[in-house]
Amino acid sequence: MLRLRPSFRQAMLAATIFASLPDSAFSATPPSLELHIGSQSLSSALAELSRISHQDILFSEAALGSRTTPALNGKYTFDEALRRLTQNSGLLVSRDVSGAITVKTGGALPKKTPRPVAEKSTPVREEAMVVLGTGQSRQVQTLSRSELHKAAPGTSPLAVLSELPGVNFQSSDPLGAYEWAQQITVRGFFTDQLGYTLDGIPLGNMQYRNNNGLAIGRALETENNGPVTLAQGTGGLGTASTSNLGGTIQFSSIDPTDHYGLDVSGTVGSSNTWRGFVRLNSGILPGGGKFYASYDYQYADKWKGWGQQKQQQLNFKYIQPLGDAVKATTYLDFDDRREDDYLDLSTSLIKRFGYNHDDISNNYKLAEQIARAYQAGQTLPSPYTSPDDTYYRGGGVRQDMVGYEKFDYHLLLPHLTGSTTVYGHYDRGPGTWSDPYDPTPANLGGSPLSVSTTEYRMQREGVLTSLAYQRWNHKIEAGFWFENNLFSQAAKLYPLQEGVTPSNFQRFYENPFAVQWQYTFRTHVYQFHLEDSWSITPKLRVNAGFKSLVSTSSVTTAQSANPINASISASNGFLPQVGVLYRFNRHHEIFADFARNMSAYTASASTGPFSTTQAGFSYIHNKLKPETTNTEELGYRFHNDSVQASLTSYYVDFENRLLASSMSSVIVGNQNVLENVGSVTSRGVEAAATWRFFRNWSLYGAWSYNDAHYNDNIKSSDGSILRISGKQVVAAPRNIGNFKLAYDDGTIWGQFGGQYMSRRFYTFLNDSPLPGRVLFNLSAGYRFHRPGILKGLEAQVNVVNLFDKGYISSIGTTGFKNSDPTGAYQTLQAGAPRQVFFTLSKHFF
Repeated sequence: MLRLRPSFRQAMLAATIFASLPDSAFSATPPSLELHIGSQSLSSALAELSRISHQDILFSEAALGSRTTPALNGKYTFDEALRRLTQNSGLLVSRDVSGAITVKTGGALPKKTPRPVAEKSTPVREEAMVVLGTGQSRQVQTLSRSELHKAAPGTSPLAVLSELPGVNFQSSDPLGAYEWAQQITVRGFFTDQLGYTLDGIPLGNMQYRNNNGLAIGRALETENNGPVTLAQGTGGLGTASTSNLGGTIQFSSIDPTDHYGLDVSGTVGSSNTWRGFVRLNSGILPGGGKFYASYDYQYADKWKGWGQQKQQQLNFKYIQPLGDAVKATTYLDFDDRREDDYLDLSTSLIKRFGYNHDDISNNYKLAEQIARAYQAGQTLPSPYTSPDDTYYRGGGVRQDMVGYEKFDYHLLLPHLTGSTTVYGHYDRGPGTWSDPYDPTPANLGGSPLSVSTTEYRMQREGVLTSLAYQRWNHKIEAGFWFENNLFSQAAKLYPLQEGVTPSNFQRFYENPFAVQWQYTFRTHVYQFHLEDSWSITPKLRVNAGFKSLVSTSSVTTAQSANPINASISASNGFLPQVGVLYRFNRHHEIFADFARNMSAYTASASTGPFSTTQAGFSYIHNKLKPETTNTEELGYRFHNDSVQASLTSYYVDFENRLLASSMSSVIVGNQNVLENVGSVTSRGVEAAATWRFFRNWSLYGAWSYNDAHYNDNIKSSDGSILRISGKQVVAAPRNIGNFKLAYDDGTIWGQFGGQYMSRRFYTFLNDSPLPGRVLFNLSAGYRFHRPGILKGLEAQVNVVNLFDKGYISSIGTTGFKNSDPTGAYQTLQAGAPRQVFFTLSKHFF
């Protein structure tokens, strides 16, 4: 059970009570939208309506072609506005069972579109699996909801994003859900250098030892994923993130449907995988509100070694109109995740034992023998030569509660709209490891092993608010974000009984026999942004604005041999962004943009300026500068009835790069401190295209070339120079290629795709290259539409790593190293072999 702090528990209870108020307490009148949409292309008008109404409208630029719309000025309901924009267009408008609205070729729009009739019609699948950012003044791609849901349920949306240009995602499990090995790089920027949001609320930097958020898989069930948007270089100014140096990823949750319904699904597959999911949609209630509640449970054995990955999760979303001018949205997420680790490998371990080498969680006796021999200075049991060659067990436990209350409103002043979101997040859980270096005291069990934990607790509260004013050819927006984050971190040791195999290793432990250290961190974030989108002519649009960011963090020591009590701030009052879009005609457009971003310091004992001693912090405090990037992009897009294509070049100057390194022996008690070690330059080209070459058939391809290299050498503590200038950035391949051949006629669908990745490095000197690789995946499904008991049933099969290739997936899981000529550094994860998953899902009512 979750143990919630009173203030957070009360806030979430209040939100739940608000969501469950009697429908009679609210107006049944559908909300009106204050719209000022000029006569323009239908695609631009629908995008604007979607943004203002916060409802998903799915369409293909190619399908809409050159259609234009009349101007809309005044108050309209959403349905009325959609009808006016699409009338006489010859397009078909439909709502699928998820509540998403699809606009597609295939027939004229009926004169009236009653909501229940549209929802009960056969779901219409959107044409584009990837939307290549048409109409945007920066490099942006969106993965459609239908594309995400063609992956096996439980698959991280980050894994599906890897088909986009410039993106490299890796994990050692087939679904990409194992958090220790989750890694994504974009244009050479690593996981914790990107920004992430869900429905606008911040998810932090999404690294494993996250000090300010959580992974998307714990914030949202995969079945409730809406479209995911990636901005490779310059995310929106209003993005709530302090780490978005190299781009932003915006996740979204689907809305409740207007019609009552029940969705259930079950998945079985390789490695004893099984997953059950159920979602209840209330439909429109008498007071105009609607909600869904969903639950899933997932279990899988590790594909090698012994151990499991288990997760159960609950989502709740409620939307309630409050009269004509306000819409309230309540979202709640509860999650409990427990996972056993895969062993971090080195190239020498792979040569000795192969990719299947792992922990020995089935042999506690052998683990004790290894620890006992090491502690006595004796030879370890063959074939092991080091206690790090294998461990008994390790893993992680996480419990999260995430919630937000959002109000979208239209103010009395004409042309003015806004939204305010209040959110909270509570997290707790340990990372565990069977420690062969710290034995259990004899009076507490006497095992040569102990349970070493790094324990986390986090309580975040924040508010996001924005106002948009649209008049004439300008759209001006201003917004503010504030977050208060209380984060505690501790390292503790717990006893194990000699000769007695632990019955439950991944759990919450109590009564440690030693506390190695314990710190509390508090962070306040303030961000303001202002921007204007100016349509100078029907063909030319300019976006310009800036944000101001201040992040202040402090640390206090509860217990440590090296106490530290300090504070530090990262601030910049002017981080500008400007973009230009020019449309030559309905097929061709070019864009250019520039943005400057800054990353705040990490407030953690694991990394950042506080991961040192008091003396070390005093030495670096006035010398550190926050990391910043200057990003420039220039791109071209083309689209017609059968082709979408984009070509983008970019240049990124990454300044004040931070690195933890040894400094000086004269700093008493200090071993590693943070310092600025120069800059990184990234330059490259990204190309992507979708070709609908025959009815129901499409071919997607993407290629990216990224030259990301260090510009400066590093001076070591002994005075020697680490010559990394000109070396390729670690973990970032120069070349990534993707292709996907797809068929979908609304009943039968199938996809066959592959990804090529060139070699990568895990050392700064690039002396230990890891070879490139090519992987292939296959998926297919069938949808039942005919009346009867099978209507609404879907069957789906997914095959991951189709040709069963052995390869290295994630790198740098325990960090990166200057040099590793012998291949001894354990920081690699093996990729999963071929895995097959079968899913049945059914929509009732």
